[in-house]
Amino acid sequence: MIERRKTRQISVGWVRIGGGAPIVVQSMTSTKTHEVDATLDQIKRLAKAGCEIVRVAVPHKEDVEALGEIVKNSPVPIIADIHFAPSYAFLSMEKGVHGIRINPGNIGKEEVVREIVEEAKVKGVAVRIGVNSGSLERDLLEKYGYPSAEALAESALRWSERFERWGFANYKVSIKGSDVLTNVQANLIFAKETDVPLHIGITEAGMGTKGIIKSSVGIGILLYLGIGDTVRVSLTDDPVVEVETAYEILKSLGLRRRGVEIVACPTCGRIEVDLPKVVKEVEDKLKDSDKNLKVAIMGCVVNAIGEAREADIGLACGRGFAWIFKKGKPVRKVEEGVMAEELLKEIENLD
Repeated sequence: MIERRKTRQISVGWVRIGGGAPIVVQSMTSTKTHEVDATLDQIKRLAKAGCEIVRVAVPHKEDVEALGEIVKNSPVPIIADIHFAPSYAFLSMEKGVHGIRINPGNIGKEEVVREIVEEAKVKGVAVRIGVNSGSLERDLLEKYGYPSAEALAESALRWSERFERWGFANYKVSIKGSDVLTNVQANLIFAKETDVPLHIGITEAGMGTKGIIKSSVGIGILLYLGIGDTVRVSLTDDPVVEVETAYEILKSLGLRRRGVEIVACPTCGRIEVDLPKVVKEVEDKLKDSDKNLKVAIMGCVVNAIGEAREADIGLACGRGFAWIFKKGKPVRKVEEGVMAEELLKEIENLD
């Protein structure tokens, strides 16, 4: 079992973060926020995929104006993403957002950040301090020479100390960069010094397999070390893929279980059936299932017996046939042409 870092608990709307609450999965819309229907459609798709908090970009006044309608109709809490324009933070809070994300490095003056924090305190709005390698304060860049792990952590600790001094506790911190090891080290430094909840992720991870691998490695290391109260997988892709990837990372570490987990053999010369075809058919049918199951689809007897003991249900394949098993015990034999179909029937009938 992974021993999670002990943190204080905060609230973003009705979602609890830290203090022993389950790790929360976040994402961000890719729509223009002022296009309300498109934005709400994407938020609802994200929520259906399991996203529990959604951040929206607020770069223009028309985006701020749209927030009221979005907040009113969203199934999950909404966080406004604020950069360079502190006035939008105040306007967003007036529109009822549940949280705001600010990057002190591009907000500017300390007194302006304090004004935002004081208003958040009055409105009951959560704040995320976002420290990024691309927008580190000038004095820290001069001190360290580049956005090192120590520089990123110092920025986060500096702003956390200010928030504490101002009497504001309903905040979390994110320390992100595109370099995995720098990211991990910066979060480790910060985590040792405070009990503030941490939002983790690898920013600008990229697209496709490369982005997923980079995110999985960086996020996975931190989660294994017990660090992380909320998580976002940042991909150049449909944000729903971010949510799906986040759950797979959490599932692989035993930290969250949502939907069906499929364990399948790698392809090798021992396999006597078209295993990739069977796995794909089962995965496609179970993609939106809300059953919390572990399904093993094994291509030969070498690993099938062991996996059968650990899985709720599955297939152990031979030459042109397979045994369906439940909780490690064989149930019935099926032919290759219908093995996926018959397995799905058994899964559908499970309580």
